[in-house]
Order: sequence, then C-alpha cells, then structure tokens
Amino acid sequence: MSEQFSVKSKKNPYKKELSRLRRAFLTVGLFSAAINLLMLTGPLYMLQVYDRVLSSGSVATLQGLFVIVVILYAFLGVYEFLRARLLSRASYRMDQAVGADAFGFWLRSGFVDNKEHYNPVQDLAVIRAFLASPAILGLFDLPWIPIFLAVVFFIHPWLGWLTVGGAIIVIIAAIINRFASRDPIKNAGNSEGVERSFVERTRRNAEAVLALGMLDKVTDRWSGLHQNSLGHYQTGGDRSEIVAAFSKSFRLLLQSTLLTVGAYLALAQEISAGMIIATSIVAGRALAPVDQVIAHWRTIGRAGDAHRRLKDAMDYIPDPQSGFDLPEPKGHLVVKNVTKLTPKNSLVSDRPRILERISFELEPGDGLGVVGSSAAGKSSLARLLVGLWQPDHGEVRLDGATLNQWHNEDLGGHIGYLPQRVEMLPGTIAENIARFDPDARDEDVIEAAQIAGVHDMILKMPQGYTTYVGTTEQPLSGGQTQRLGLARALYGSPRLLVLDEPNSNLDAKGDEALASAVIGMRKKGCTVLVMAHRPSVIQAVNKILILHEGKVGRFGLKEDVLQHATPQRPTAAPSSVFEV
Repeated sequence: MSEQFSVKSKKNPYKKELSRLRRAFLTVGLFSAAINLLMLTGPLYMLQVYDRVLSSGSVATLQGLFVIVVILYAFLGVYEFLRARLLSRASYRMDQAVGADAFGFWLRSGFVDNKEHYNPVQDLAVIRAFLASPAILGLFDLPWIPIFLAVVFFIHPWLGWLTVGGAIIVIIAAIINRFASRDPIKNAGNSEGVERSFVERTRRNAEAVLALGMLDKVTDRWSGLHQNSLGHYQTGGDRSEIVAAFSKSFRLLLQSTLLTVGAYLALAQEISAGMIIATSIVAGRALAPVDQVIAHWRTIGRAGDAHRRLKDAMDYIPDPQSGFDLPEPKGHLVVKNVTKLTPKNSLVSDRPRILERISFELEPGDGLGVVGSSAAGKSSLARLLVGLWQPDHGEVRLDGATLNQWHNEDLGGHIGYLPQRVEMLPGTIAENIARFDPDARDEDVIEAAQIAGVHDMILKMPQGYTTYVGTTEQPLSGGQTQRLGLARALYGSPRLLVLDEPNSNLDAKGDEALASAVIGMRKKGCTVLVMAHRPSVIQAVNKILILHEGKVGRFGLKEDVLQHATPQRPTAAPSSVFEV
C-alpha cells in the first residue's frame, strides 16, 4: 500500500512461473519429438505397401504391417493427448500462480505511472488461451522440420533440395508476415486497452450519460476508439491472411511439383512408385507447422504482447517480506515536509507539485479537519496518509514507523478510509462492512454499523445485513452508500481514520450521525482526519489544517484557526474558511 506501487520489486511471480513453465515445455518437447517421429508411420506404411505387399502379393505381410501401424498410431494418440493435457495443466497452474497478483496489480494500476491502461487479468487470459491453442503446437513442431527434410533427402537429393527450397520460401513468407503484422497487432492491443478503459468509465457514469442526452455523442466517441482498434486488427489480419493464402497454395503447388519430379525419377528407375507418395506426404508434413504458425500468427502476436506487458506489470508487485510485524499502533501521526509531484504525463493538474512541504503532527484522539477549495490537495493528502501514494519528498509516520515498514494487510487493518467516491462491491451489506473478511464476527459488523449510525437503516432493508448490494438489482442512494462506506471504514476499530468528504451526499440526519461517529472514535483514542468541503463536520474535530494550492495555509487548534480566518472576510459566514 505504499511505495511498492511505483518501485520495481524483487518479487515477480510471473517470472518465477515462467521457470516452471520451461520445465513443462521440456516435457512437451519430448512428446513433440515422439509425435513427429511417429508421423512418419503413414509414409513408411504406404512405402511398404506399394513396394513390398503389392509386388509380392503377401496378405500376411499386409496384416503384420497393419498391426504395427495400429500400435504406432495408438502411441501417437496417447502422446498427442498427453501433450495437450500437459499444456492445458500448465496454463491452469499459470493462472493459479499469477492470477491473484495480476488482479491486485490491476486494482493498483492507477497508482503506477504510465500503467493505468494495463490489464494483467486480460493479458493472463490471453496467455492462458495461447497455451491451450493449436498455435503453440505449431511452434513445438517447427524444430522437427529438418527430420522430415532428411527423410526426403534420403529418398532422393533432387526431391530433398526441392523441398528445402519450398521450405525456405514458406519460412521467408512467415518472417515477412511477422514484421508486416507486428506493429498493427501491437497498436491494436494498445488501442483496445484505451477503448476498454473508456467503456469501463462510461459504464460507471451511465446515469449522467443517459440523463444529459450524451448517449449518441459518447457512442460516437466509443465508435471512433473501436474502429481504431478494429482498423489495426484488420490491417494485421489482412497481411497475415495474404501470407497464409500464399503459403497454403504454394504448399499444394510444391506437393504437385514433387509428384511430377518423383514420377520423372520413377520413370528413370531411380525411385519406386511408393517413394513418390511417401515424398509428397513427408514434404507436406515438413511444411505443415509453418502453415499452422502463419494461420495463428495473430494469436501468437497477441500472446507475445501480453507476455511483455504482464512481465513488466508483475515487476511492481509488492514484496510480501518487505514489511515487518509491528505492534498495533496507537495513532500518533507525523507528516513531515511531504511533497507530492504531479504524476508523469498528467494533463489534469497545471501545478508541478500537488502537495508541497506539508507538515503536521497529531496525537491519538486528535481530530483534524482538512479544509480548502476544490483542487487544493485534500484528496491527494488523504491518499498519502493511507499509503495509496508515496511522497516524493518527506515522510509519513504512524507511531514512528513509515507506512512502508508495515505489512500491507496489517496496515490496512489499522486504518479506516472513506474515499471521495464510494461504491459497494457485489456482496451482502455485512460482507461489505466487514471488508470481506471470512472470519468476521457479527457483533463486530453490528458495532461498526451502530457507530456509523446505519444499524436501523440496514434493518429496514429487505434482508437486513444479508441484503445483496453492489449491483443494479439492489441500487442504493448516494447517502446510503456513503454511510455504509463509513461503517466499513469504522470496522475493526482502526487507530487511524481518514474520511475524504464523508458528508458530500448526506442529509442533516446523516451529518449528525457522522459527527457522532467522529466524536465516538476520538474518545476511543482513534486519530481522525476529515477532508471537508462542508463545515458541519468540523464541530467534531479539535484541529484544522487549511490547504491552499497544495500548501499549508494555516494549522492549529480549531478555535485559533477560525479566529485568524474570520477577520480576513468579516462579512462572510463562518464557513468561509472552506473557501480559503
């Protein structure tokens, strides 16, 4: 929950799983060797039938050869099954080993510079599908092309060189396909990420889009993004399809050419008639993996891009051993010379520093109201205090320890946080309040709800605490959602409570419940910080910090700050401090 979001970690579960995958690939390679050798069964059987059985008329020989063929093909089927099963299990293990970290990074991606469009969950799905697709089988069969070429050379050098020439042409076509489609596929992946982000954000704001008559305009914007993605995919697909069509038709032409040359050699008594058919089959098998790779090149290209993105994303997974088992904090908070720079490539803020040299200290039981105009830096300070952001300069200490000294899960258990934008996750009300802790006790959930003043509100819902929320089937008002979010923040009796504009959607009754909750938590020794734009909650705190353009305007006891702020605007209401 701290600097690990933006600093590369020594832990990369994907790289670790890749080393295991390489061992699985070694076994798959051995199966591929056996499979490709057994692929010679058909040509050799045909050669023996034409050259031995038909010339001798021996039924016993034919029966013996057929029994051998049945046994060899049975082994071939078993090896094919084992190879496919091994790759399928490898893809499953990959998902099991990396899935949780990929999901965690996806949630944190907004806090990592230039990674907000990454979706490692989707990338992992692409890689998993690739590992179970025919595309990877073609890659494993490619190294065995020389074996089939050697067999053709053994039949006759002319046929061998003709097959080599054809293979070189097909491989050159595959290389051209790779370079011709690489950029379109990469651009398509990037465009798809931007489009996906736009769709997700638009879906979350569907009410405003529909109510304000924005649907057609937003649809046009999505259509432009979608057409851009499709255009890149179409460009890459067109190029791949041209090469695939050429490769397939050329392979058929090559086989006909081999039959022609083979017939000429048979007429010259240099090879037998059976060798003509065997050569055609073996040569076709030699070029089949190249055709397969070309046909699935889009899948291979997408998997390669997903692999690079996932490997990069997993570099930012926090090291589970980076924290320490520190004692439960009392709530002594020290913020010293904290400066937060504007994220790279940000177009939102025109200031180089979101926060600049912020310093203050709070004792357990203190309540601090952080006030200021919009874009003063209140929400940014809240993110720093709970460890979502790491200061570029300065430090935030809780009971003497910087936030990155704690284990992430331990620190989260000691912190209560209500973000400015509150949403319930799909689950029951009790599960949401308990932060989805499977070991949560009912009495702890009820206690948090009672402190937040939402116990009676919950009991009036259809199934009470077991009411399922977080979906369109059970919509909550903004005030209800915010009050349930407050209960979630209070769960577990946190020692540090950070509330970002907690009363933005509350009515008078909700304001009273919020003030009562803040006072109650302070009495229990919890350090409370309220980022406020409305003055009603200030009555529950004893200190005030005024932010102005990311800097401390004034900090101190509530009475002193209000006393100094009021004379500046004698005609203004006491709430004028919120516009400083």
